[in-house]
Amino acid sequence: MRVEALEKVWVDKARYDNAEKLYYEKLSDIDGIKVEPCANTEVLSRLAALEATTKEYQGIFQAILSRVSQLENQLSSNKVNSSAPVSNADANAKVSAKADDDDDDVDLFGSDSDEEDEEHARIREERLTKYAEKKATKTAIIAKSSILLDVKPWDDEIDLKVMEAEIRKITLDGLLWGASKFVPVAFGIQKVVISCVVEDEKVSIDWLTEEIEKIEELVQSVDIAAFNKI
Repeated sequence: MRVEALEKVWVDKARYDNAEKLYYEKLSDIDGIKVEPCANTEVLSRLAALEATTKEYQGIFQAILSRVSQLENQLSSNKVNSSAPVSNADANAKVSAKADDDDDDVDLFGSDSDEEDEEHARIREERLTKYAEKKATKTAIIAKSSILLDVKPWDDEIDLKVMEAEIRKITLDGLLWGASKFVPVAFGIQKVVISCVVEDEKVSIDWLTEEIEKIEELVQSVDIAAFNKI
């Protein structure tokens, strides 16, 4: 029993406690946190692993911060370049390029252009002259109308041949009398149906009917029985 009791006695405990104290004094400051000595070696191992992991994460975090800082610098640089005013050299270069483009539009052979304009004017005048000559020699189309007139006498005692003769005495440039005939109306009365051709620009239909009605001792009325354009 005494031997078993001796085996459970830690004779050098004071020396181990002193060594543990010295060890923790060296590791006493971890990120500003005072760590008290601990006799549990498992806890010490976990703390050491945690410290290593913390340092690893700190390195990763620093790398991320560095990358973010680089990106911010690039964005700032791009904004400065896009908003920066155009320098005098760039402005002068743009003005020079615009002037070169304008110079390209300038006709350096103005004399040739003038000669071409004169040639075009001459050709145009020749064409106009030929057109005028052709138009002058071209036979104009004369608009004509064919008219059939009904001329009624006052009564059956009127001599229709005399009335027709008086009608044909009406003459005018552009008026051409045609055939005629006597057509019964009623109660033994007949009328003169006479045709004529008139040039529209020279003879008015109203004028012609008025001239026939002026033979008032023979003519009672004048009606247009037919009218056709030729």
